Amino acid sequence: MTSAYRARRDRLRAALAGSANPADAVVVSDLVNVRYLTGFTGSNAAVLIWVDDPAADRICTDGRYITQVAQQAGDLEAVIARDCLTELALRARDSGAATVAFEADTVTVAQYRGLRARIADDHDTPPRLTAHTGLVQQLRIIKDPGEIDLLRQACGVGDQALATIIERGVIRAGATERQVARALEWEMYALGADDIAFETIVAAGANSAVPHHRPTDAVLADGDFVKIDFGAVVGGYHSDMTRTYVLSHAADWQREIYDLVEAAQAAGRAALHPGADLRAVDAAARSVIADAGHGEHYVHGLGHGVGLEIHEAPGIGALATGTLPCGAAVTVEPGVYLPGRGGVRIEDTLVVTSMETAGDTPDLLTATDKAFTVI
Repeated sequence: MTSAYRARRDRLRAALAGSANPADAVVVSDLVNVRYLTGFTGSNAAVLIWVDDPAADRICTDGRYITQVAQQAGDLEAVIARDCLTELALRARDSGAATVAFEADTVTVAQYRGLRARIADDHDTPPRLTAHTGLVQQLRIIKDPGEIDLLRQACGVGDQALATIIERGVIRAGATERQVARALEWEMYALGADDIAFETIVAAGANSAVPHHRPTDAVLADGDFVKIDFGAVVGGYHSDMTRTYVLSHAADWQREIYDLVEAAQAAGRAALHPGADLRAVDAAARSVIADAGHGEHYVHGLGHGVGLEIHEAPGIGALATGTLPCGAAVTVEPGVYLPGRGGVRIEDTLVVTSMETAGDTPDLLTATDKAFTVI
């Protein structure tokens, strides 16, 4: 993985050099971005990246992580300090940087003011501080083969965990939403997940019409929709999947709504290809639901990027901007929610692939069957 981290840092150098707001060096202090660039997972860190001198790159953390930083980011010289942002900015200043960039979406106003005061202290020509937003996050959109492998493993854990609790009869009338959620989470841990990707959603009956319902002691009953939205974390990478079932017996309206969402989800998946406009991908699925008269019952975007964070760029929605690059990992998750009755969401995690590698069809990472199922 050392070579992968170096390649990521080189991509950041190129992005910074080619930006409209270039700098000699950048201090990356968002911990997710630090992990992406170095592999280090401690709770206090920053990394200094020089545009023209990779040998001068440094990682900073405090004394609690001396051993860990050597193990996880041993290809970088480590600086031990408590205030890593300031320490690395001062080192850039003392090494002659005329302009030092920082992550404006991570650094607070108070931190910036303190940094500006420190960097000018006892220095006749302090470097200019320049703010950047989303610089590393944009690089993270395109996944490398190692990242895709970890995403695939995380999705596999989710697939297997859901299959196991269904086989064991956990999802049944008389169980509570919390019981189903905890059983699913425990199974993911038992299968090797490092963590759960987010608080598991189990929503039964009328609760299934709430897009992000939190599990309660509500009891599952025959005839209920049961919507389950969950994911596992493997090697820092998140999976995300939603499946909706019916308990015991289904009504005609439930089959109708499910079939509609399934068709919309298929349309959204089919629209994923390199260069696709993000709004057009959303519209491909949304139009299916709107044309059926349920546009007002579809209340969120079609999907989002997924990787080291459960929600990351790109967002796929009616207000999105930009296009899908090859290698982006995204979710497709349309839903129809009928207040007081119930709702359906179907969600997969996929990777946008090229014509040469997969016939221009996305790589489906979540394998659990999406056919209408009565448990």
